[in-house]
Amino acid sequence: MKTSNTIGKFIAVSIFIFTISGCGFTSPKVRLGSLPTPTFGVPFAEPNNLGRHSYTVSPFENGGIVYTCKAGHIDLDHVRGNADATKYLIERINKTLTAGKENFSFTFTMESSDHHFKFTYPANWNTLSKDEQAKIIDEVSFSVGPYLAYNGTVWHEILTWFGVHFGGFEEEFNSSFSWEDQYSNLLGTRLAVEALRDTKHNYNNAMTIALEREMIHLEIQPKKTAIEAGRMVQGEWFTGNFVPTTIKKNTDIGIDDGYVTPVLIPGICEDEPLPYPVPNLDVLAKHGFSLKYTIRPREFEANKILRVIYPNGGGKTIEPVRDFPIYMDYIEKQAVEKYHYIVTRQPMQKN
Repeated sequence: MKTSNTIGKFIAVSIFIFTISGCGFTSPKVRLGSLPTPTFGVPFAEPNNLGRHSYTVSPFENGGIVYTCKAGHIDLDHVRGNADATKYLIERINKTLTAGKENFSFTFTMESSDHHFKFTYPANWNTLSKDEQAKIIDEVSFSVGPYLAYNGTVWHEILTWFGVHFGGFEEEFNSSFSWEDQYSNLLGTRLAVEALRDTKHNYNNAMTIALEREMIHLEIQPKKTAIEAGRMVQGEWFTGNFVPTTIKKNTDIGIDDGYVTPVLIPGICEDEPLPYPVPNLDVLAKHGFSLKYTIRPREFEANKILRVIYPNGGGKTIEPVRDFPIYMDYIEKQAVEKYHYIVTRQPMQKN
């Protein structure tokens, strides 16, 4: 989630986060994202001071905005937050399948939508040994977990487009699909898998290492460059200061080619953007599994959101595979025709 950067709201949200996180919790904690704008209260991070990652509350974890030559602006809180959501979902899927269960549901912190997952097992599942099952479950968990976490962030951005209020604060329409959002979220899923596969370090240390390594790979720039990059597009890509509105929208969620291509700010670096592949469910067919993933909106704005898919009413659930392309077309059309925003949805360049 992203809030306006007033000090009062920051304090209120910080108190709320500390209250709901507590000690010994098992689901991901809340992190506040930031707009990639050099405006009031937006934190920017130095490359040599990214802090130590923490799945729980910690004073040693730094967030904020950075700029990289290959990926443009990146929101470190979105990266960290979706990494933790990915970790949680990988472990939850593993636990569900190990227990032989078919269903589980999940609600992202500070959201109301219910994400429901139903697995269908392969016909020969009970003929496999426990070791064979465990290997398949591990592979399925590490593929499906990032898929669910990433699509959860797409749904979050869709909710923000329809003006959903998170945590009781102002609607986040002004930040919906800002140009760094989905790439930052996607990066988080990739780093979580890397960290969880690291057998030499615990998750927090592995995430710290993986994040620092990836930032070097993406050619992270000094804090002053990240700020200057934002200033170069002020008035064109965003307006306002106290509660800025992003005019530049990156609606590339991987529908066209299976990749998310980042948005670079012209004149900062000479690099080409580095696309990342979005998670997919190919592993399920490989092992004879199937998955039905549905979302039931429970927000105050649910009826307005559902009408896009069910114009005549009656429907109560969203199926991401079927419905996300419809939502993205609807959002892009509104962005251009109603709000006169600048929309980027660029497929990866093929050589």
